Amino acid sequence: MAPSTLHVHPTAPLAERALLPGDPGRALALAQALFGEPARMFNHNRGLWGYTGTALDGEELTVQSTGIGGPSAAIVLEELCDLGLRSAVRIGTCAALDGRAALGELVAVDGVLAADGTSRALGAGERLAGDGALTAALAAEADRTAVVVSNDLFYDPRAEARAGWAAAGAVAVDLETAAVLAVAGRRGIRAGALLAVTAAAGERLGEEALGEAGLRLGRAALAALGAPTPAGP
Repeated sequence: MAPSTLHVHPTAPLAERALLPGDPGRALALAQALFGEPARMFNHNRGLWGYTGTALDGEELTVQSTGIGGPSAAIVLEELCDLGLRSAVRIGTCAALDGRAALGELVAVDGVLAADGTSRALGAGERLAGDGALTAALAAEADRTAVVVSNDLFYDPRAEARAGWAAAGAVAVDLETAAVLAVAGRRGIRAGALLAVTAAAGERLGEEALGEAGLRLGRAALAALGAPTPAGP
């Protein structure tokens, strides 16, 4: 039988909650670190590695890589929503703007400036926010809570754009957060973002420190996903 989704081809059940790293290698490392038993490969189509298993908190979890950039992240999240996803946390990396965030910090995103094409094509305005309760839970696990900006260019030569984003309150720039939050809003799922600052003031984290930051992201996001949801009024 042909898969019901075009790019994600499930080979194991999808959990209702997921962590969404961009890097497939980071997805594998997190599956090895966060599951209490060997994880099942959820997807390997197009090199977008994903895994499902019972996480250390005793609940089912999927860790699914999204690839690089907003268009790829949007495709993956749309298809996960089609398969039944209810909650997601983007966990990824970002670069500090003008020394406003320190190398290695974990940033809980409480707002993202939409300077990318994907979120705008999906109808986003200039700024998006994730689910309030989930963002608060991420903030409790992070080093700081801040606004970031999502852009389409990793190698961006536009100094004036960076200055404008910083003036608008962004502390760092990434590629995927706005797209993830735009899709989540459109599809009605809970979503948030937690980013590690891996470049700041001309310095970058080394390979070992980058791996450690990825594990910190995963553990913090898992704790936030497992936090009790405040009761409504």
